[in-house]
Amino acid sequence: MRRPGFAQDMAGRWSALPANLRGGLWMVLSALGFALMAIFIKLLGTRLDSFQVAFFRCLIGWLVILPIAFSRPWSSLRSDKLHVHLVRGLLGAFGMFCGYYAIARMPLADFMGLSFSRPLFTLLLAALILGESVGWRRWLATAAGFAGVLLMARPGSEGFNPAAGFALGEACTIAFLSILVKRLPAREQAIGILFWYGLFSSATSFLPAALFFWTWPDAKEWSWLLAVGALGAFAHFCYIRAFRAGEASAVVPFDYLRLPLAGLVGWFVFAELPTLWTLAGAAVIVASTLYIMQREARLARGRAAGAPVVGAPVVAATAAEPPP
Repeated sequence: MRRPGFAQDMAGRWSALPANLRGGLWMVLSALGFALMAIFIKLLGTRLDSFQVAFFRCLIGWLVILPIAFSRPWSSLRSDKLHVHLVRGLLGAFGMFCGYYAIARMPLADFMGLSFSRPLFTLLLAALILGESVGWRRWLATAAGFAGVLLMARPGSEGFNPAAGFALGEACTIAFLSILVKRLPAREQAIGILFWYGLFSSATSFLPAALFFWTWPDAKEWSWLLAVGALGAFAHFCYIRAFRAGEASAVVPFDYLRLPLAGLVGWFVFAELPTLWTLAGAAVIVASTLYIMQREARLARGRAAGAPVVGAPVVAATAAEPPP
C-alpha cells in the first residue's frame, strides 16, 4: 500500500486542526499580505495617482487568480447575483482609491488604526439601512469606538491630517460592502467572489485612471505594481478563507495583527513612529470593535438556542469583507 505523499500528509494535518485555529492562521497570512502590500502602495504613491494604483491592483490581482479560476469547474464561478458583484466592484474600486490615497499621505499605523473603524460603520449602516435592532450596549461600544477615531484624527488640531478623512471613507465603503455581501448566497465559493470582484473593479477603475490620472510607470514601479496585485489577491483570498474556516468572533481578533505589523513596517521602512494619540485611539477602537464582535457572537448563540435576546447579529455576520 502506498504511503501518502508529503502534500497529502500536510493536508491531513491541516484538516485535523480545529476550525477556528485554521481560520486564525488564514487571517494571520492575510494580515501579513496586507501589511506588505501597504509598503509598495506607499512607495508608488510618491509619483503615481491613487486611481491608477487602484486600477493596477484590481487588474493584476484578477490576472493572478485567472489560472486558478479557469482550472476549477464553471460551477465555482457561476453566480445569479451578478448585479451585487457589479456594485461590489464599483464600490471596491472607490474604496481602494480612498485607502491608497490615505496610505500615501499618512503613517501606516495611523491608517491601519482608522481602518479598524469598519465594524462601527457596519453596525451603524445595518441599523439605518437594514433596520436591524441594536441594543444599548453595542450603541455605547460604537460611540466609544468613534471617540477613539476622534482621538486618532484630532480634527481641528495642528496634528490633523486631511488624509484621515479618506481613511475613514475607505472604512465606511467597506462597511457598506459588508452589508451587500449578505445578498450573496452561501453556496458562492471564494474563488468565484474573487473572480467577479476583480473583473468588475478593474473595469470600473480603468476609466478614471486612463482618462484623467495616467502616468506611465518606470521599470521599478512596474515591479511594485505587480507586487501590489499579487499580494492583494493573496491577502484577499486568505481573508475569505479565514471566515469560511472559522467563526467570525474567533477569527476577527487575528485581523488586528495588521496594526502592529503596520507599525513595524512604518518604523523600519519609512522611519514612522506612532504617536501617543495614535496608540490611545487605536486601543479604544480595537477594544470597542472586539466587544461588539463578542456581543454579537453571544447573541447568535442565544438565537440558535432559542433564548429571548434583543438585537440581531450584524457585524459578525458581515465581517468577511476584506480590505481593498
